[in-house]
Amino acid sequence: MVKSINTRVDFTVAATWFRSVPSYGKAMIGDKAFEFYNERNVTDYVQIPWNEVTYVVADVKFKGKYIPRFEIRTRQNGNFIFATREVKKTLREIRKYIPADHMLKSLTIWQKLKRRFTRKG
Repeated sequence: MVKSINTRVDFTVAATWFRSVPSYGKAMIGDKAFEFYNERNVTDYVQIPWNEVTYVVADVKFKGKYIPRFEIRTRQNGNFIFATREVKKTLREIRKYIPADHMLKSLTIWQKLKRRFTRKG
């Protein structure tokens, strides 16, 4: 079994880690890191220390009434996409450790299209 790097766990919730194949388990938010553990396969886990996180991007729908998933962007290890049973509460717990200016909303479809078709210069 993998040893947690957190000394105190603030919040635990059922979660899905989206990779090529979704992985189901528990997400733990603690004082040192965001951790995901698969309940069935103990080798399927990720531990993301708070000092490694650059941005947390939430996919916000219907003016904040529905948030299906969020993405944690790191300095060296890439991006990790998660969905939890209680996404709003999870993001509030993450906000305790990540500054508010590093918590972002993802672009809407129209913003993506506008960015693609407008030319600069």
